[in-house]
Amino acid sequence: MKSSNPVFSRWGAGRDNTPAGYPRHPVGAAVGGHSANPYAPAAGPDARTAAAPSAITMDDVVVRTATTLGTAVLTAVLSWLLLPVDEANIGRSYGLAVGAALVAFVLSLVQGFRRTPSPALILGYAAFEGVFLGVVSSATSTYLTPGVVTQGVLGTFAVSAGVLIAYRMRWIRVTRRFAGFVTATATGFLLLLAADLLFSALGAGHGLGFHSGGLGILFGVLGILLGAAFLALDFRRIEDAVAYGAPREEAWLAAFGLTTTLVWIYLEVLQVLTIFNSDD
Repeated sequence: MKSSNPVFSRWGAGRDNTPAGYPRHPVGAAVGGHSANPYAPAAGPDARTAAAPSAITMDDVVVRTATTLGTAVLTAVLSWLLLPVDEANIGRSYGLAVGAALVAFVLSLVQGFRRTPSPALILGYAAFEGVFLGVVSSATSTYLTPGVVTQGVLGTFAVSAGVLIAYRMRWIRVTRRFAGFVTATATGFLLLLAADLLFSALGAGHGLGFHSGGLGILFGVLGILLGAAFLALDFRRIEDAVAYGAPREEAWLAAFGLTTTLVWIYLEVLQVLTIFNSDD
């Protein structure tokens, strides 16, 4: 299943449309005279044996993901403690948070268009993203809804666990059509966010109203559902990478994708909880 995301486009090259969980062609198999696997080893009696030690495993994905997420959590905690959002420092803290978010965005773009994963870029992205998350979480907890950060973290874990269970039970069928629908919906979602920011910048108060009231909650729930769908896509790509014997370095791409998706879900859950609590 080929992905429109440049980060994962190599994983989908040359794959069929078989839903996850159904029989696939093994590593090195050929279909119609052509290799069904983009990572199939070169022909030869010792080719598969030579390639096996460098093939990705689920343990590789777990370790790299834990490292990437751990980096984000560590910098988030440090920024919460070292960048206070009180009246005397709120401007400086917000400025650093916005700067960190921009750096994280640039690093993600650079990694996204690289031909190979770069652990330095991915960990750098996680570190700067953590700074942004720490300041935002601290400000939200201090000025809007005390205790909402804990609820947001628990909500993110609940959504992630629910998607994982649904995926493992095959209640979610990740096919090409599913991926196309999610991509199209996410494009529309991001365009609405851009329009909301534009209206806010032009002095339209709260923009299109996506950050308050019932509309804000509805928009946030849609964002959470999109994040859950992207998480299912991440699981499918990881499963495919292991099944097709992708190079071990691809585990960093898996960690990158999972971290990005979990950050998305956390921010959307945080927004929904904040709006819901403020409307009580």
